[in-house]
Amino acid sequence: MRAAAVDDAAPALLATWDAARQRATPLLSGPQLNALLVVEREEGINLRGLAAQLRMILSSASRLCDRLVASGMVERAPGRADRREIALFLTPSSRHLLEHLRATRRELLNEVLGRMTPAGRAALLRGLTEFAAVAEAETPGAAVRSA
Repeated sequence: MRAAAVDDAAPALLATWDAARQRATPLLSGPQLNALLVVEREEGINLRGLAAQLRMILSSASRLCDRLVASGMVERAPGRADRREIALFLTPSSRHLLEHLRATRRELLNEVLGRMTPAGRAALLRGLTEFAAVAEAETPGAAVRSA
């Protein structure tokens, strides 16, 4: 019963989240955004690590990375430990895009939160904070964080 209520409410949160992504310039697909977040979190990650984090096959991650490089969002560089390996890094433009995305998302969330009662906001914050902690403890690194 409680899971159904959360499941019913989740689309509203996800729609607000996605509205911010749709306002980003350039417009990023969900997988592109997730890839940028992984590279941000694990600066210098290699392609195999990116594929694993995104739960993609290597060839799909490679094509995704190619598109991000072509759009100026990601740079490739020789790996520090093994120069044959390619390390991935965010570009200044992708860092700016992620900052803008977060600011936009927070504005949209603040609009909704502002229409809630103070008690509702406090309960939501407590519940989401605990939910995130429990979910992270169950499957560390499974969630894309701080997007």
